[in-house]
Amino acid sequence: MSGVLRADRRLLSLAIALSGLAGFVDAVGFLSAGGFFVSFMSGNSTRLAVALGTDADGAWRAASLIGGFVIGVMLGGIMGHMAGRARRPAVLAMVTGLLTIGAIAGAAWPGLAIAAMVLAMGAENAALADNGEVRVGVTYMTGALVRLGNAAANRLCGRTAGAWHVDLGLWCGLTGGAIGGALAYAALHLAALWIAAALAAALTLAALAIGRPGRAG
Repeated sequence: MSGVLRADRRLLSLAIALSGLAGFVDAVGFLSAGGFFVSFMSGNSTRLAVALGTDADGAWRAASLIGGFVIGVMLGGIMGHMAGRARRPAVLAMVTGLLTIGAIAGAAWPGLAIAAMVLAMGAENAALADNGEVRVGVTYMTGALVRLGNAAANRLCGRTAGAWHVDLGLWCGLTGGAIGGALAYAALHLAALWIAAALAAALTLAALAIGRPGRAG
């Protein structure tokens, strides 16, 4: 998939924008969920491990978010499978709907808003699935940073650096989106999810404009 992103600038732009959306939502989720994440499950896994035996409430919250994220991935994968070659816009329409539910819930039902966010972030990963497999993560950047560091090492050793700009773009997208999400939350609190829902809707239209993937997912 990284090769496809490198060759198709429109698809790469969509992937970077999806990372930006994930960063935005994760920042809003982090600030509203008391330091837990709605897309970064490695962080929640560490929090779960630390909390076991010492903080039952924290362990439960971390485990619930991890479970919700996995369910979101499953829902996105099922939607992508059912939509076939219309996978991208179908999955992003689901993400838009979930974020809209979160925005409607807002401050009145913060638990529902957080649940909608974590489901949306799990589902978003299925938007760029290749033949049913998620090869590019747009809601987490550990793999991208590993590939970026490996590309730098290859360049220093005189070897081909590969598609380093793809991973750098994805990281910049997520980081920039997180900055925007933090600023939006400071001003709007959970109403900032309306911005995320609007962005997801715009990305759904962009996915329609890009066209169908070459293989069914």
